[in-house]
Amino acid sequence: MTLPDSPPTDPVTLVVRRRIRPGQEGAYEEALQRLGDLLTRVPGFRGNGILRPTGGSGEYTVVARFDSLGSAAAWELSPERGLWLDTISGLVDDQLSFERQPGLDFWFTPPAAPTLRQPPRWKMALLTLLVLYPVSVGVTLLLLPHVASWPLGLRALAQMLVIVPSMTYLFMPLATRAAARWLTP
Repeated sequence: MTLPDSPPTDPVTLVVRRRIRPGQEGAYEEALQRLGDLLTRVPGFRGNGILRPTGGSGEYTVVARFDSLGSAAAWELSPERGLWLDTISGLVDDQLSFERQPGLDFWFTPPAAPTLRQPPRWKMALLTLLVLYPVSVGVTLLLLPHVASWPLGLRALAQMLVIVPSMTYLFMPLATRAAARWLTP
């Protein structure tokens, strides 16, 4: 396996698209539950998501985030992953794509893209700043009355527990859709 040339401490997102055999969706859903359980025990694992098929396509996209390239590589090479892949081999028709995306690039990747392409990094950084700043200020203003007496580290943690999920699941998907024409030439 060849790993990309990115610093080993950058966060990494693994994105895998598979086509499931007709009639095997229930068994694959059960396998996804086992995968979630396995991933929670992997050092450096930071979360995952599943994009389920639309329009009868049978294509699932599994996203797993890790704190570093080393953590992602350890999972990719682990015996647990190998055994899990063996269990789904009879359920899948095809692995359509496998991507390693450094940093926050996954925010900018359209979920249904046949090949995962990112816009120029300066555009990603600018859009992230334009979205993150008001979200951060808004969350600070909303939380401050409730956490003002907390130590700085706990206040920051409370903010991040609101900001990161809202950026990942709400604001960045909306912003990337709204800015799609500007992001991609």
